Amino acid sequence: MTDSLLFGFSFVGSVAATALALWYLRSRQILDTPNHRSSHAVPTPRGAGLALTPLILISFGVWFATHGAILSDWAMLAGITLLAVISWIDDRRTLSPAPRFAAQILAVAGVLSVMPASTITGGLLPSILEKLLLGLAWVWFVNLFNFMDGIDGITGIETLCIGVGLLLAAPGAVASGLLALLAGVTLGFLTWNWHPAKIFLGDVGSIPLGYLLGYFLLSAIPATSHGWAIALILPALYWSDATITLLRRALTGKAIWRAHREHFYQRATQGGWSHAQVSLLLLAGNLCLIGMAWFATAVNPWLALAGTGGITALILVLFQVKYQNMSNK
Repeated sequence: MTDSLLFGFSFVGSVAATALALWYLRSRQILDTPNHRSSHAVPTPRGAGLALTPLILISFGVWFATHGAILSDWAMLAGITLLAVISWIDDRRTLSPAPRFAAQILAVAGVLSVMPASTITGGLLPSILEKLLLGLAWVWFVNLFNFMDGIDGITGIETLCIGVGLLLAAPGAVASGLLALLAGVTLGFLTWNWHPAKIFLGDVGSIPLGYLLGYFLLSAIPATSHGWAIALILPALYWSDATITLLRRALTGKAIWRAHREHFYQRATQGGWSHAQVSLLLLAGNLCLIGMAWFATAVNPWLALAGTGGITALILVLFQVKYQNMSNK
């Protein structure tokens, strides 16, 4: 089956499954009710991951069974299943951080323990230490991906851009069929999540999705020259916003694990931009980052990282200026 057909089937399936999830969540009154930390104004069903995550598990499982897969691929699907279950419980009952982090660590460690060796330090660090660093980075990525899922359309755009970036900058790192399946599922959800959103992903969607994208980004490291640069560049807008925001909160004595509205992108909406405007600006920035990822492998990774820093800083500064301009009125 061609990639275009895989995309079409997954898109249609995602639109239909998300509609079914929307009906179920509304019927059970599983809603995200606005509060002082929210970026939305009306109660909205939360839990589209109930549709997306099973679609990903089933379609990827069929792909692996028919096209071949290594042990870490199957371990990744097991990790998605674990995280989806824990995250759905968290969506419904609000778990403490301990079981959530334990599940994430277990899911990440399970894959890294069987994942083919990949060196990003050129042998400067022993393999076990390198995997420990990759594991910490992956757990952080899972959480920051969840943190950044705060306005309409943002996560769908980020997922699509990372997928396209991997396809263009690191061909072969992830099978194009898998990326086509992921793109279809994501775009199908995005039709329901675009501003004003009719449904949100919930942790049951954003946590497994961040975990899956983290696996794909790690897969790019050994697959192409300067793959480590690609893994840093493609999600740069997400990890920079989340990391800077949490460091700022930590330095001011605020609890970094509590929900808040202090991310740069959230401040832009508080400053007067709509969710669609902010998400589209992030799209523009991500398209530039895709170009930087290609530049990293084709020309020079260090120049590409410098360009990435400039692009990321520009977007974050625009968000901050918008917020400050509104605050000064």
